[in-house]
Amino acid sequence: MSAPPTSRRVLLLTHTGRAEARSVARSFIAGLTAHGVVVRLLAAEAKDLGVVPEEFGSRLELSESESDVGCDCELALVIGGDGSILRAAEITRGARTPVLGVNLGHVGFLAEAEPEEIESTIRAIVDSRYTVEDRLTLAVEVSLGGELLARTFAVNEASVEKSARERMIEVLVEIDGRPLSRWACDGVVCATPTGSTAYNFSAGGPVVWPQVEALCLVPLSAHALFSRPMVTGPDSVIAIEVIDRPDGAAVLWCDSRRTVDLPLGAHVEVRRGAEPLRLARLHEAPFTDRLVAKFGLPVDGWRGEGERRLRGNTTTGEGEHA
Repeated sequence: MSAPPTSRRVLLLTHTGRAEARSVARSFIAGLTAHGVVVRLLAAEAKDLGVVPEEFGSRLELSESESDVGCDCELALVIGGDGSILRAAEITRGARTPVLGVNLGHVGFLAEAEPEEIESTIRAIVDSRYTVEDRLTLAVEVSLGGELLARTFAVNEASVEKSARERMIEVLVEIDGRPLSRWACDGVVCATPTGSTAYNFSAGGPVVWPQVEALCLVPLSAHALFSRPMVTGPDSVIAIEVIDRPDGAAVLWCDSRRTVDLPLGAHVEVRRGAEPLRLARLHEAPFTDRLVAKFGLPVDGWRGEGERRLRGNTTTGEGEHA
């Protein structure tokens, strides 16, 4: 018997290869269904979790396919790391379902909750105490001689890279229809602000605050005088053409999940995507705090704005000594 169409539904996606993730997922299933929220699972994941559907009755739904699995769900709750959240973004993209991540990865920049916060996260979902934040994504097209070869998207980054270790590729980059530079390099990364703390960061690109709408461009090990990371406007179009490489040695990667082999002369266009990533947020903490926490940045000695003002007044005789 299926749940009434007016029931609240949450899609649960889990990195079932990890024991901790399976345990956390089962806790969320029990907690959410106990509060009357319908939980939808992919049938294959339900099997991995050892879930017995009959125990939950109409409060548990199974889907055999990832296609449209997020439809009618108010949230996609993801148990895993950033890679699991990128997978969830791929699965829920058509339904525009907000994604809420519970971090079981190493850094977890996209995740909003930690495993020890199960009860408070369940309560926040039940009480609808969350906001939804739209994040810029990338639309990516690959063509050859004017013929479209592939069309895909990216949440973090799209990168054109060599696939043969022994030599570089040569690319010509243009911005908004104008040539920028020609590089012999290992590749070029095009990233979103959300992805600026991922591959872009490792490649020496800038960290961009999520509320800033922009595109990042970072050459990888380019043999050129001018090969600095760049930031363009959000509506710019970045084009990368593969003009020299050995057979089969160039490839397009999107979020490290989808690949397209690039033949000689392939033209890759990267622009702002029409469909944003919708991230559910439980906390209003500044992005600066997230950077400090996730990267373990040293901030010892910081006294805060209030104390700095007090100390400033003390120098003029207007404040009290600490």
